[in-house]
Amino acid sequence: MNKAEWLVPVDHPVFAGHFPGRPIMPGVVLLDRAIQFVAAALGRSTSDCTIANAKFLSPVGPGETLTFSWQARPSGSIDFAISAAGRAVATGTLSLPNAS
Repeated sequence: MNKAEWLVPVDHPVFAGHFPGRPIMPGVVLLDRAIQFVAAALGRSTSDCTIANAKFLSPVGPGETLTFSWQARPSGSIDFAISAAGRAVATGTLSLPNAS
């Protein structure tokens, strides 16, 4: 299992409008970060990646430390999970052609 951490910047630009009074990191940003970690670990381009599925389980706020973990399957798909302080944030499956 591969892992990476990301400290969500308190001043990340998405928090300005998502949502006023209760900032929440949009899921698309979480997916983008997961893709970046996986692609970098495999020495691949992020443009090769497709999202097979994703499930968002818990909101993420400014200043949280997220742990991204992933594991490649023999089929070429890559299962990922995102957590914060032991709390499940998101899970899903990515696909990179010929990934292993």
